[in-house]
Amino acid sequence: MPLFDNIAKAAKDFFIEETTPTGPALAASAGRPLPGVVPLAFGTSPVAAPPTPAGITQPEQRHLDHIQSLLAGDGKDFVAYTKMVKSLQASGLSGPILYQTAFNAFTAVTGLDLTTLLNSAEQVELKLTADRNRILERHREKLGEIRIPNVAPSALVQLQQQEQQLQLALTELARQLEEKQQQLQATRQQLQEQQQKAAAALASYEMAHAAAATELQAHRQATQSFLLK
Repeated sequence: MPLFDNIAKAAKDFFIEETTPTGPALAASAGRPLPGVVPLAFGTSPVAAPPTPAGITQPEQRHLDHIQSLLAGDGKDFVAYTKMVKSLQASGLSGPILYQTAFNAFTAVTGLDLTTLLNSAEQVELKLTADRNRILERHREKLGEIRIPNVAPSALVQLQQQEQQLQLALTELARQLEEKQQQLQATRQQLQEQQQKAAAALASYEMAHAAAATELQAHRQATQSFLLK
């Protein structure tokens, strides 16, 4: 916000280096840490973050934009205060004097006291936590770990269901293939047996035919030989 940016740029000179009678008093108060304020970067969460997948080194811009829109306030909340802290930090301030100077400038503009500011910080943290819980629930639903009523299955869940159906179909086809292979083996065995029977029957017939033909030929020749003189 331009207003707080301008205030932050002037805050260091106004609250630290001012030589008027009010300047040293404000500078002295800047050396005292704010009660209950922990000098950590805003957004630090005590909740352990899930393991980051390989290849992910920074958040996507759409997620940064989402968080930024989530933290957008009216300029009179803890987020606005942290923007002033960051601006003063860039000018070289650090430690308790950084937070005290930012608080002095912030409360001079907004009129908020420390209790209200810390309550605002708590509300922002609750908003972040609620949003994270909502995103995690949606993520679990996308993975198929939970089912949210009146919400259509995600594309990932649909693919999982399709995979299961295809796996079942593949298992059934494998069963049918095994059954057909067994039937084929039995049919081949029966075919081989019938071919052997047919070959044996043909061989037996040929032997009987040859014997009869030979006997008939012998009798014919004998008849011709003995009776045609």
